[in-house]
Amino acid sequence: MPLFACYLLACHLFLYFNKTSDYYYTGEPMITESLVDVSRLQFAVTALFHFLFIPLTLGMTWLLVIMESVYVITAKQIWKDMTRFWGKLFGINFALGVTTGITMEFQFGTNWAYYSHYVGDVFGAPLAIEGLMAFFLESTMVGLFFFGWERMSRVQHLITTILMALGTNLSALWILIANGWMQNPVGAEFNYQTMRMEMTNFTQILLNPDAQNKFVHTVSAGYVVGAMFVLSVSAWYLLKGRDVAFAKRSFHVAAAFGFASICSTIVLGDESGYSIGLAQQTKLATMEAMWETEPAPASFNIVALINEKEEKNDFAVHVPYAMGIIGTRSLDKKILGISDIKEINKERIVSGIFAVSALDEMRESMAVGQTVSSETLAQFEHHKNDLGFGLLLKKYTHDVTQTTPEMLAGATNDTIPRVTPMFWTFRIMVGLGFLMLVLFALSLFFTIKGNFMEKKWLLKFAVIMLPAPWIAAEAGWFVAEYGRQPWTVYGILPTHLSVSNIAMGHVIWSLIGFVVFYTILFIIEVYLMQKYVRLGPASLGTGRYFGEKTDKNTINPNDFNGV
Repeated sequence: MPLFACYLLACHLFLYFNKTSDYYYTGEPMITESLVDVSRLQFAVTALFHFLFIPLTLGMTWLLVIMESVYVITAKQIWKDMTRFWGKLFGINFALGVTTGITMEFQFGTNWAYYSHYVGDVFGAPLAIEGLMAFFLESTMVGLFFFGWERMSRVQHLITTILMALGTNLSALWILIANGWMQNPVGAEFNYQTMRMEMTNFTQILLNPDAQNKFVHTVSAGYVVGAMFVLSVSAWYLLKGRDVAFAKRSFHVAAAFGFASICSTIVLGDESGYSIGLAQQTKLATMEAMWETEPAPASFNIVALINEKEEKNDFAVHVPYAMGIIGTRSLDKKILGISDIKEINKERIVSGIFAVSALDEMRESMAVGQTVSSETLAQFEHHKNDLGFGLLLKKYTHDVTQTTPEMLAGATNDTIPRVTPMFWTFRIMVGLGFLMLVLFALSLFFTIKGNFMEKKWLLKFAVIMLPAPWIAAEAGWFVAEYGRQPWTVYGILPTHLSVSNIAMGHVIWSLIGFVVFYTILFIIEVYLMQKYVRLGPASLGTGRYFGEKTDKNTINPNDFNGV
């Protein structure tokens, strides 16, 4: 990840210093395309780093709840030790996740200040609730989790752990409600007098299908990350023949929790894809490299040789009818291809020209204290649903009424993100998902049979698969966010109008600073995690585990009753 971030930075700097004409005509002073790209890269790098830590936090909390619940029920010391040890690793990851998340919050008020002004009334509400409700609950319970073992009863501490897990998941809920609104902006309306989006229905924002599907899919993916981490580390202990009783129990829990989680992730991912098809047809078409509208039900491209220049696939392996059934839940509904979507978007851009020109006239009238004419207001109201599409032309001209055919064609093409990265990144995510399904299914099957210790190949498979859920999670984030371009708020606010007009050098140096700083944090994370994983439960200092200087009360590796 750090190397990938540095590579992206180098590419963008090269493009910046070798660029010719790249100005967005949004007013004076002008915002360059390079500034937009570097600002996007800065936020993307921060988000990518942040998403290295958050999924593990989400998944580990409920694993800790399961382990501690067994401890409370059975009163067996080994389950308490498991909760404390895996909790130690959770704590390291949690601290670094918070650090990266805070930086993202500040970026909304710096590099993306106009975005915050334009949609802050809507976007800010879920984030404020997240801070007041979820983060305070989560951070308080985290402190009690680590420092309350000797100060609370078993039941009281378990309640603390449950509340910690609840707070973590509530935090994800409100953040994903905010992000879901960016994907499918409901419950809000543009006010031409304030030049802002204003909330009209909080319930619609809360119950936004895209937000709800995104939440359950994302948290399920986080559970997979947590389960894979515990499964892989436990498998490593078993291969080493150390702390066997401890590792067996951890493997059991991770296998069962992981299997349920990956099944949920796949099913809910399918539901999330369905909601995407309803709200963002462009994203669905690019994910599937569907250039032309096919007769219903459309086929699914397993692999394809994509020719973006000619807007076709030179070669593809199809599964007949599969995409139509998955994407529409029917046999007779069509999935629009990219060419038809572009025609629709072109019509909306043309309609948006009238909305933008009317808005400009109204702003001029209000600036000099004149009353907005009823004709102009009527024109705006008639075309305001396409205002965002008209704003795409601000990339090419300050006066949209002077739009040329070339400008219109450019804005139309801008509505389609690049197909190749979308197509292959999505398949990396899905491919790893099904591979993890195989691993967790086999792990659960052999744990139920009681002979998984004999399956060295299974344990090695588990160790090798450790990075898989992180790669899949990052790929999923890329598909969700890159696939929304050229919008920060889909159909409402173009990305090039969301950026703050600040000095390019400031953004570049802050980007370099973030990459360096977060790379250092990532190295610290890996070092600490590796250190305590290698120490194992001996890091608790109980004298009961492999590698400790004292062997008092040592747990027999074959003792399944614990101590």
